[in-house]
Amino acid sequence: MHERVDRLPGLLRVDAELEREFETRLRDSSTLAFRVAFAVLRHRQDAEDVAQEAFVKAYRSFRQLRDRDRFRGWLVRLTWRLALDRRRADRRRLARETGDPPPSGGPVTDAAIERDRADRLWAAIDSLPEKLRVVIVLANIEGHDIAEVARLLDVPPGTVKSRLFAARQRLKEQLTCMMSVPPAR
Repeated sequence: MHERVDRLPGLLRVDAELEREFETRLRDSSTLAFRVAFAVLRHRQDAEDVAQEAFVKAYRSFRQLRDRDRFRGWLVRLTWRLALDRRRADRRRLARETGDPPPSGGPVTDAAIERDRADRLWAAIDSLPEKLRVVIVLANIEGHDIAEVARLLDVPPGTVKSRLFAARQRLKEQLTCMMSVPPAR
């Protein structure tokens, strides 16, 4: 029993150092985590909730993270998965609930047209496979360069380039088809 008590100050020092390192790395990555969650959910409060959940999970698992230099990418992937899970859960909940259809009609404004375009774009992005969707969000929406996306996802830059190409091709095809179909009312 006494030998455990003797080791306690050393353990507390290690825990304090680990906590400081986590806080520093989180400070550098927290905005990106929120932006990734927002890119998936497109609702500020939900994105904040998911980002907070990712921070808590990251804190609990930080001690087991082998390569702490890859924390940022790890946190992005964790946040991405949690956001996807949240979106799936929300869709399942909405499918179970019965609601009134949204009101239709009224004058078409520039804002409504822009909102419709954005909705179509996000619907096309959402329909992409996860591997393609994440590179589009990180590179084209978040503005990260190829090397940074490769580092965040822990894949080679060539893989990022090929996924971006494939994602852009699919989006082009989907958006071309979507633009020829009038918006749902």
